Amino acid sequence: MRLPRLFNRRSRDPTVEKPSEVATLKMVNTWGEHYIAWNGKLYESDIVMACIRPKIKAIGKLLAKHIRENGDNMALNPMTNIRMLLQYPNPYMTMQQFLEKLTYQLTLTGNAFALIVRDGESAGKPVALYPIECSAVQKRVDKQNRTLLEFTLKNGRVMTFDYEDVLHLRQDFTEDAFFGTNPAPALAQLMECVGTIDQGIVKAVKNSGIIRWLLKFNSGLRPEDVKKNVKEFVDNYLSVESDAFGAAGVDAKADAKQIEPKDYIPNAAITDKLTDRIYSFFGVNRDLVQANYTEDQWNAFYESEVEPIAIQLGDVFTLRLFTRKEINFGNRIVFEASNLQCASMTTKLALVQFLDRGIMSANEIRRVLNLPPIDGGDVYVRRLDTAPITEGGETTDGET
Repeated sequence: MRLPRLFNRRSRDPTVEKPSEVATLKMVNTWGEHYIAWNGKLYESDIVMACIRPKIKAIGKLLAKHIRENGDNMALNPMTNIRMLLQYPNPYMTMQQFLEKLTYQLTLTGNAFALIVRDGESAGKPVALYPIECSAVQKRVDKQNRTLLEFTLKNGRVMTFDYEDVLHLRQDFTEDAFFGTNPAPALAQLMECVGTIDQGIVKAVKNSGIIRWLLKFNSGLRPEDVKKNVKEFVDNYLSVESDAFGAAGVDAKADAKQIEPKDYIPNAAITDKLTDRIYSFFGVNRDLVQANYTEDQWNAFYESEVEPIAIQLGDVFTLRLFTRKEINFGNRIVFEASNLQCASMTTKLALVQFLDRGIMSANEIRRVLNLPPIDGGDVYVRRLDTAPITEGGETTDGET
């Protein structure tokens, strides 16, 4: 698959045979535009963006590693092309930016796609990864029983790729047999309520600065005379350019009565309840959104929201970047996170006891403490009074 097909508009799109099966997914960026205050664009809501930002930032900090584990032997990042790909997926972004973009798409649409560009001269080895931003996707199956994905890009172009050359992440994989479920319809009523309340508050503030008067004339007047007297009243007493601005006087022919606007504004309990429902939908709370969380809150958030996506990323990357033979030889991609970065200082200092037990190296502990590595810090050490136990219950030094 050649890279110019993505960016060179003069290049011809791939030729696709007539499909025998079609399944369609719309990314739903403009769902429900008939609502008054909410047009269905989740990314335009400040509450939604505040909810998904902790998750996006946390997944962007995941560290991608290529591990080859075969029996008792384990190698870290043994292949140069995979190691570079996991650091810089393409010339325009780092792996952190790449993961944040995929997570953004996954959270708002239920699906995220990325194209794998392979080197045709090196047995199809992956050389670049590009996120695919599209407005609709169609699943097709050709006569050779190959699964294809036809993307309608946001600029209107249609491009088709083999499913084996696409990284596909799914969320809420329930209703459809191939695509994840979009969260927009489930949030429609909540977002409509929030938008209506925001719009009502804006209107109430604007209306509070408007003074309304009712002139009641005690004698019958023609319509044109009523309009004339009202205009004179406004020009003389309600105009800022009038000498009598701020004071009004009428004779016995008319009664002037001020009408106070009575706009309904929901109380704080109602708005907070709606906000909490949106927080619950995205698996966060107010402390996480405002970065005021505790160690236990972050651990719970990581295990429920971040770790499942990290596992899916590792499985999808492994399946698409390696052949079945390479997977059988123990090659896999894992996404790790130092979940202790947000731990309290007491918890971090307690890690020191892991050093002399061979559980963590000095540099691993220093990384948790946000300290630079040191020479020789990657060597695991163990106390002299400890040794491996054999099957007979004896240690390797011959003692029981």
